[in-house]
Amino acid sequence: MLQSVLGRINRLHYILISKVCVHQVHSSSSVCADSCYDGLYPGHIHTTPFQKAMLAVGSGVAALQDPYRHVLGETTGHLALMNIRDKMRNDPEGYTILTERPRIRLSTLDLKEMASLPDGSFGREYLRFLEENLVTPDSRADVKFVDDEELAYVMQRYREVHDLLHTLLGMPTNMLGEVAVKWFEAAQTGLPMCALGAVLGPLRLNARRLQSLFTSLGPWALQNGHRSRCVLTIFYERRWAQSIEDLRKELNIEPPPVILTATNRRNT
Repeated sequence: MLQSVLGRINRLHYILISKVCVHQVHSSSSVCADSCYDGLYPGHIHTTPFQKAMLAVGSGVAALQDPYRHVLGETTGHLALMNIRDKMRNDPEGYTILTERPRIRLSTLDLKEMASLPDGSFGREYLRFLEENLVTPDSRADVKFVDDEELAYVMQRYREVHDLLHTLLGMPTNMLGEVAVKWFEAAQTGLPMCALGAVLGPLRLNARRLQSLFTSLGPWALQNGHRSRCVLTIFYERRWAQSIEDLRKELNIEPPPVILTATNRRNT
């Protein structure tokens, strides 16, 4: 019964997003004669405060089924994104990232070079994470609803760094690993979507994994998220050869108290 209700809510939410996109296309058609897009960034969809509120509510309700909704982060994270952006601006390496705008995609990664790196190097361990968990950086959706070009990049960078955080934190992509990373990200970024994922994610865990989360992984993730250097100020693409232990020390991140494997990544 609950799954059926959530399924209907999910479908209504996608219909709402589609209507916003269609409305944007029609409303901007007269402007297209003078300009290809509104000047913020390619793919941007302008939304009114009311539309943002509706998208946020729809995403929040649908998050009961999927705690990691992309749209929710874009429509509710403005202040948190500004805070992250300011940290990046005030950090030499972070400022370089904002200036050069690197993207983490398969097309930008030299997988052969990363595979040749020694075990324990950050690049080799990241590649191992991708292989063991059967994930790809290309699965990260493009930002559409953030009404600021620079903040849109910050949100995009956050999404593309997510798998790197899994590697740094030693967390696989099963639900327990995802929730632990969300707890870290909630403490680190202040993004409402991370906080919501941290709250709703545990609802999908069984009793044994809940105990592990609340007694060890959760406190570890929150503590490290609060005290570590801003993870978006690291130009990871220039750190592949660095030891993952050294990078953790630089970021002030302790190794996880519990070792999780990727073999049960689909289990809750």
